[in-house]
Formats: sequence, C-alpha cells, structure tokens
Amino acid sequence: MNENLSGTELKRLHREWRKKTRGKIAIIINGVQGPYNIGSILRTAAAERVERIWFTSNATTPQNPKVGKTALGSERYLDWKAVDSPFEAINEARSEGYTIIGLELSSGAQPIYETDLTGDICFVVGHEDRGIETKVLAECDSSTFIPQLGKIGSLNVAVAASIAIYEIRRQAWIQHEQ
Repeated sequence: MNENLSGTELKRLHREWRKKTRGKIAIIINGVQGPYNIGSILRTAAAERVERIWFTSNATTPQNPKVGKTALGSERYLDWKAVDSPFEAINEARSEGYTIIGLELSSGAQPIYETDLTGDICFVVGHEDRGIETKVLAECDSSTFIPQLGKIGSLNVAVAASIAIYEIRRQAWIQHEQ
C-alpha cells in the first residue's frame, strides 16, 4: 500500500532530484495581468527552482495582494524584478547566459518536446489574450508551443508556463541519465 511521505522523506526525495538537475531557468512575464495567473506561475517557479523572473509591460508583480491567494508565500523563494521594457529583460537574460525561448503559438514555432531546452533557458510568456508582442517574439532565439488536441485554441498562461518549466526540467533529467 502507498502512503504519503513524511517531511523527512520528502526532503530526501527533493534533495535527490536537485542532484539530477542541470541548467538554470528564468522567465520573462510580458504583460500578464491576472494576479491568480501570476500567483500560479510563481508557485510552480518556486517548486521547480526558477532562478529569476522579470516582469515587463505592466505585468502584475508579486506585490499585488491578490497574487498571494495562489502563490501561497512562494514568492519569497524567488528572485524577481520589474522592468519597463521586455527588451531590457531579454538583454539582461542574455548577459546572464540564457537562451531566450518564446512560448507562443506562432509561425515557425516548434513543438515543445522537439525544442532543445537543455542548458540555461529563459522563456517568455505573454499576455493572457494577446500573447507575446510581435516585436518581443522577434527578439527571442526561437519559439515553441505546446501541442493541443481539443477545440480550445490555447491554454491558460499559468498552465502553459507550468508545462514549459516542467519540460525544461524533464529534458535536463533525461540528459543527466544519459
């Protein structure tokens, strides 16, 4: 029979996964305004050890009191910065050695499972309705999308960001095993 892990067992499990993890993750949040979406992204980012988050183009930041409802305090484990321009965030990320990947349903985008996400990756997520601005997408090194099978044309931004964060980690774990 399966049982829930104790606190000590959970810490050991997390420690083992951290040993298998290579590469850094950063996120540029470009214009996402929904505080619950931001909170959800922050919680996933803290769970998967995202190194840095930039908030651009009037994106809601962790300072918004509504973010806490879904972030549940996870923002205290994250290094984040609000900047005026997404181009400033992209330049900072590049100067820190990140490859910039736009997470967007766009022409030329590859399915996420076919995109090389090993190494230090900074992905950009865009506004809930409009996505990543065209000029910002043009500054990305490449773009990727999450294949979808249903009648809905896009995923919630927080869900998409969570899938992307996990896929980056999954590829690093596979690379570690080889």
